[in-house]
Amino acid sequence: MRTVLVTGPGGAGRTTLAAATALAAARKGARALLLTTESSAPETVLGTSLGAEAPTPIAPGLHARRIDPGDRFRQEFLAFQERAGAALDLLGAAPLDEDELTELPGSEDFALLQALRAEHTSDAWDTVVVDMPSAAETIRLLALPNQVRRYLRRLLPPERQAARALRPVLAQLAGVPMPAQKLYEAAQRWETELSAVQRVIDDPGTSVRLVTEAGPVAAANLRAIRAGLALHGRRTDGVVVNRLLPTGSADPFLAALSGSQQTALKALREEFPDVPVHEVPHLGRDPQGVDELDTLIDGPAGGTVDTGTGDTGTGETGDHDRHGETAGRRPDPWTVEDRLATDGLLVWRVPLPGAERRGLGLVRRGDEIVVTVGRFRRIRTLPSVLRRCTVSGAGLRDGVLEIRFSPDPDLWPKSD
Repeated sequence: MRTVLVTGPGGAGRTTLAAATALAAARKGARALLLTTESSAPETVLGTSLGAEAPTPIAPGLHARRIDPGDRFRQEFLAFQERAGAALDLLGAAPLDEDELTELPGSEDFALLQALRAEHTSDAWDTVVVDMPSAAETIRLLALPNQVRRYLRRLLPPERQAARALRPVLAQLAGVPMPAQKLYEAAQRWETELSAVQRVIDDPGTSVRLVTEAGPVAAANLRAIRAGLALHGRRTDGVVVNRLLPTGSADPFLAALSGSQQTALKALREEFPDVPVHEVPHLGRDPQGVDELDTLIDGPAGGTVDTGTGDTGTGETGDHDRHGETAGRRPDPWTVEDRLATDGLLVWRVPLPGAERRGLGLVRRGDEIVVTVGRFRRIRTLPSVLRRCTVSGAGLRDGVLEIRFSPDPDLWPKSD
């Protein structure tokens, strides 16, 4: 299955292009679904109301579904309240009614991820196109499952569950109550759900598509976004430049605007030499309805708004994709290079196209390493071969961060 996550700077037209991408897939015979959390914009673009309970038919082969984060929050909270009823009664807490529940910040992220997982495993679609939030929020959202799983493992280590039979004894010895089994059961449910979401994000058929307008700062903005996506191992399959004016206008004002766009377009192609850069014309209005979306697909853009599955040469994980995937997951783009024979070093190579030395940070904490690229941060557990080494240096070269490790005998296992 193909999953295309459409994002970009705010106001660039990502909802319109997400709808056009899904329609293009349907026009090619795929069973296509558009997922969105937006309320009014997708309905305006598609020309019909969308339901939250089930996908709405839009055109032959195309359905769309609006995700209601408030409804999912209420369902999850009420289920939790029911499971925790005994504990709440002991505390004298009054349960909340459904009609007084309002979703909390962050509910939309979890609702979108849960819906994506559910549709991905339904086997009902060949292509799922997701109208994602703005680019910075999308990067954080795609990193969310791994981050929450890491927190759960630190706070509730799975290996401690094996000692649950000893908890009553330990509680008597320590004089304090031990964690309830239900807490570990809840953590296991969360781990199962988050793992399923992570498999969708890591699936070889999942990629990110960036939508932008051709402005003077477009290349710089997308450079930072691309670096953040690469930091978390996300694959960029293309850049769609929206609302391009025709060239050669006799009107001086329009000619100047078009010239500025063409300059920005050239800068984008230079910034993304290994990623397809597609051009979408300005229709003179915001598209409304399937017929006008068809104009984007069939017009001067030359059919570039599609869901092609060929090798895109993305720079982040393209080399790994060309050499195949294992177990339904894209191979880890962070690779260890053995230079022990020549330099006495092991090098962890981290692809970071678009990253700059300014704003790049690197900290080791025990068996973990923290990499910061601008406003984005990722924590990775060191591969076992690197845990017995010390960091001896790092450098950014040609879009790849190389972290150098030297074997440290003081960190090797000691024999009795």
